[in-house]
Amino acid sequence: MAIFDRAIVRLLPAVPRPVVQKLSERYIAGPELKDARETVRALNAQGKLATIDVLGEEITNEDEAAAIVRTYLDVFADIQQCGLQSGVSVKLTALGLKLDYDVCRANLETVVSDAESRGNFVRIDMEDTSTTDDTLRLYRELRAAGRDNVGIVLQAMLRRTIADIGALTDLRPSVRLCKGIYIEPPDRAYREFGAVRANYVRALEALLDAGCYVGIATHDEWLVEQARRIVVERGLASDTYEFQMLLGVRSALGDRLVREGHRLRIYVPFGRHWYAYSLRRLQENPKIAGYIAADTVGRFLPGRVNGG
Repeated sequence: MAIFDRAIVRLLPAVPRPVVQKLSERYIAGPELKDARETVRALNAQGKLATIDVLGEEITNEDEAAAIVRTYLDVFADIQQCGLQSGVSVKLTALGLKLDYDVCRANLETVVSDAESRGNFVRIDMEDTSTTDDTLRLYRELRAAGRDNVGIVLQAMLRRTIADIGALTDLRPSVRLCKGIYIEPPDRAYREFGAVRANYVRALEALLDAGCYVGIATHDEWLVEQARRIVVERGLASDTYEFQMLLGVRSALGDRLVREGHRLRIYVPFGRHWYAYSLRRLQENPKIAGYIAADTVGRFLPGRVNGG
C-alpha cells in the first residue's frame, strides 16, 4: 500500500488542476469563508467540533500576512454570529514568521486578542523544525502575558518532543498531538513507522501525566485504539480530551468515535490557496493520498466499501 500511495503522489503534478479541485472538495471546505461556515455548520449538526484554518502560509510580504490576519478576524466574527462550535488554527509562517519575528508576534497577538474578546480559542500550528523554537517561544510569551485561550501543536515524529513536553508542563498547555508530516533529517525525527507510533504513545502518556488537555490527532486506527485504552484506564471524563481528524479523512472512524461518546474535532481548511495546500499535504503525507484514492474509487465503483 505504501508503494501505491507514493505512486499517486508522483502523479499529482500531472493531474489537471480541475481534477485536483474535484478530488479535494471533500478535504477542503472551499475558497471562501461561507464555504467553511457551511462545512462547520454541517459538522456541528453531526455532533462534531471544528477548527477553521485559513490557507496561505506561503506569504512573501507583510501586506499578505496582514490580509490573513483580517481574514481570521472575519472568521471569529462569523463563528460568533452563527453560533458555530469552532476555534481556529494558525500557521505562524502565514503571519510573517519567516519575514520578521516581531511582525509575526504582533499579528498573532491581534488574532489571539480578538479570539479572547469573543470567547474563542487559537491553536498555534507546528511547522517544520526551522520554526519550532520560535513557535514555542511565541507560545510561552503569550501565556506569560496572560493569554490562556491559546494552545500549541507537538509532533510525535520529532526526537525533541518528549523534552518539549517536560519544558512546557508548568503551563499545563492545551496540546494537539499529531505524528507530523514534514520531511526532517534522521537526527531530528524518527523515520521508522513503528518508532513514530511508539513515541506518539509516550508523548500522549506524558501529556496526560502533566494534566494537559490533549487533542489526539490521528487517522491511524492502531493509535486511536491505544488512545481509547489509555483514557479508559485513566478514567478520564469525555470533556478532558478529544480526538481530532482532517476534514473528509477516515470519516467512518470519526463517526464511530462520536457514537462512542468521545469528543471529535475536525480540521476545516479554506481559502484561495487550496491548490498549493492540496499538493503539499498529499506530497508530505502519501498515506493521506492513499486514503483519498481509495475513497474516490469507493464512491465510483459499486460494491466497494468506503474505508473512512
